[in-house]
Amino acid sequence: MSVRARRDAFLPFSRPTIEDDEVAEVVDSLRTGWITTGPKVARFEELFRQRLGMAHAIAVNSATAGLHLAVAALDLRPGDEVIVPPITWAATANVVELCGGRTTFADVDPDTLCLDPEDAARRITARTRAVIPVHYAGQPADLAPLRRLAETHGLALIEDAAHALGTAYRGAEIGASGNPVVFSFHPIKNITTGEGGMILCRDEALADRLRRLRFHGVSKDAWKRYHRGGVPQYDVIEPGYKYNMLDLQAAIGLRQMPKLERFNARRRQLAERYTRLLADLPEIAPLGIVRYPAVHAWHLYVVRLDLSALDIDRNEFMLALQEENIGTGLHFPALHLSQYYRGKYGHTPGQLPHAESAGERILSLPLYPLLSEDDQDDVVEALKRVVAAHRRGRG
Repeated sequence: MSVRARRDAFLPFSRPTIEDDEVAEVVDSLRTGWITTGPKVARFEELFRQRLGMAHAIAVNSATAGLHLAVAALDLRPGDEVIVPPITWAATANVVELCGGRTTFADVDPDTLCLDPEDAARRITARTRAVIPVHYAGQPADLAPLRRLAETHGLALIEDAAHALGTAYRGAEIGASGNPVVFSFHPIKNITTGEGGMILCRDEALADRLRRLRFHGVSKDAWKRYHRGGVPQYDVIEPGYKYNMLDLQAAIGLRQMPKLERFNARRRQLAERYTRLLADLPEIAPLGIVRYPAVHAWHLYVVRLDLSALDIDRNEFMLALQEENIGTGLHFPALHLSQYYRGKYGHTPGQLPHAESAGERILSLPLYPLLSEDDQDDVVEALKRVVAAHRRGRG
């Protein structure tokens, strides 16, 4: 029986951990006068190269930009297809469309919501060019069968690792595969740069092209043109984008990155505590844990509602939690049923049942290093109150 009173102040779904050293590093950038792409971006990239043993790390102003560049480098032709899961942020599929390709959605594993390799295999055609698995919520997608698919069919494998900084798959950290791997530093992620992203890869020719594409397609960025020893002359190699990371962003990342293990350890403690506290609430179930060796980064704590036991839907449930001053997240509705993709490709309910079931039932609970156990207790008690008020057949 719930005995804890409703909290007075609203608890946000997420909040970044920004400490004094991040503030000081940003102030240092402002005082030096170098605030766009410069030495701190180079140092931030080097941290990733060292951590993951990759030859190349390319910092960008968002993970969306990173995915766009990775897909743009495929040089898709009209009709070329790229396989993505529908439980993902819109950017994973949108970049395929923006590069002139066709998005092919494959279903997800019903327990973990990572891309199902078997369903992905069924979607491959003569026009398929790439597969983009999403390491969902901090767990790795099953890369071994996806790599076999890519090798067998001559496909690119681009990893959407926006949720996966600190995640590992079969003993190797995500980002160390050699494939193009894209991380996110959005404020809700495991570390932040305000906004920002990073592409890791091993191929030198690809890395050179990604660097060109991120900055107008020119041969030199501002740091190479204007720091001591640089020459302002440049050439335009191909049309590109304005996707470079700022030193102001990298300044935050330089101080955040050494804290990743501390941040992720706290996330893990809170996630394990959620699982214990929710064990006697059958209407709310956490996602399953992958069945292969892995390290979970606990970017999100996602639960699935048993809607057959409740008299409200998921959206109404989230609104009821707002009334309890508890913020939640939605990661994600099934993307193939959104207006654009439904309209373009004629998707209808029932085509991807696991994604559709999850898209109607999942929500993400507050999970971040600054979350206290008292805060977490408030979340759990609010969940219990909402379930008790909306349990079918109550009274």
